Amino acid sequence: MELLKRKIDKFLIDWKNSPDKKPLIIKGARQIGKTESIRNFAKNNYKNVIEINFVIQKQYKDIFDDGFEVDTIIKNISLRNPKFEFIPGETLIFFDELQDCINCATSLKSFNQDGRYDVICSGSLMGINYNEIESNSVGNKEDYEMYSMDFEEFLWAKGYKEEQIEELYEHMINLTPLSNTELSVMFENFKEYMIIGGMPAIVNSFIKNNNYSGTLKMQEQILRDYEEDITKYANGLDQGKILNVYRKIPTFLGNENKKFQISKVEQGARSREYVGTIDWLNNAGIINICYCMEQPELPLGGNYNPDNFRIFFRDTGLLIGSLDEESQEDLRNNKNFNTYKGAIYENIVGDMLVKQGYKLYFYKNAKGTIEMDFFIRDKDSLIPVEVKATDGATVSLNNLITNKKYKDIKYGIKLGYKNIGFNGKFYTFPYFLTFLLKRYLKGK
Repeated sequence: MELLKRKIDKFLIDWKNSPDKKPLIIKGARQIGKTESIRNFAKNNYKNVIEINFVIQKQYKDIFDDGFEVDTIIKNISLRNPKFEFIPGETLIFFDELQDCINCATSLKSFNQDGRYDVICSGSLMGINYNEIESNSVGNKEDYEMYSMDFEEFLWAKGYKEEQIEELYEHMINLTPLSNTELSVMFENFKEYMIIGGMPAIVNSFIKNNNYSGTLKMQEQILRDYEEDITKYANGLDQGKILNVYRKIPTFLGNENKKFQISKVEQGARSREYVGTIDWLNNAGIINICYCMEQPELPLGGNYNPDNFRIFFRDTGLLIGSLDEESQEDLRNNKNFNTYKGAIYENIVGDMLVKQGYKLYFYKNAKGTIEMDFFIRDKDSLIPVEVKATDGATVSLNNLITNKKYKDIKYGIKLGYKNIGFNGKFYTFPYFLTFLLKRYLKGK
């Protein structure tokens, strides 16, 4: 498999060069490329790399049994494999699949205070018990959450250069429309990204074959792997209930209002029976939760209803993989998103926002006369973001911007099959530029 350029690459180099670096925990869902990225970084930056995988090499799980002093741990590792070399200042210790050896997290305090060796841990969000890890290593580690590939990384994989992405950003900042060629080519790239998603193995296969052959099978396999992991790692929760929610995500997205309702997951189900299931799927890196705001005003974080939310897949390729075969066939052959059209665009925009560090919020008033897909903010205003699958009217967006009642809203953003523009009230951008929104709002 060809090595893909990822955003974590730069982060890891900056971490290595930091004078006060702490042991690093890289968290993320299954199969998003954590191990490959760390291995590549290790190979290029250290004379010695000690890699231990607690799932495959279960014999190493007892290396912390004699205590957490660094010398004791090193001695126990060396007993298991005398070929390992530990050279202070030139060695990276990479503990993979941290979720299968929670004692490893406790050792990070010792490694941090000792300082002779760089340490990176990696684990599937599914199996990591955060409370346990936090209490074991508070103040002695740095966390980095990794995601599947974003659209920019997908463009890199296709061979696009930084300068070409910079040109897209310049168009946004200067509000200059893109040429017809730029628009059509980028929309084609974006549709490919929508269909296959950002899982590195699938992206690699698509680029190598230059077609969708085999990608659906790979998506379906990842969905099955996730089901297997739910039954393996969902300790203390009803795994059947988590699976019920997981399998129903496409159904909710196909509904007009997309609202998550427990009663639709299982006949006669009550909310209290499902406490923790949504949070577990979110913490596992499988879903993004989008909460309904009480009022369209700042602050975002303290102004939402925790019981009114929508659920999206983190990776849109997995949403595509979960649809029925007819929908997929239609989508690959004709690029026609039929029933799921709006849901797919909202899903991918939500994922692109999350990958920039945004939390997701929407709004729908009691009468249903105003509805907005997402809200983000700049330093002093709340920004409604409308995702238009069709070129329809923008009544809600106009209402939110012009009504004096919504004092925190000064302008809006509309995403669709549109060129770049501004009409005095809201900016229009083509969907594919969503990945640059945070940078754009800081730079404008």
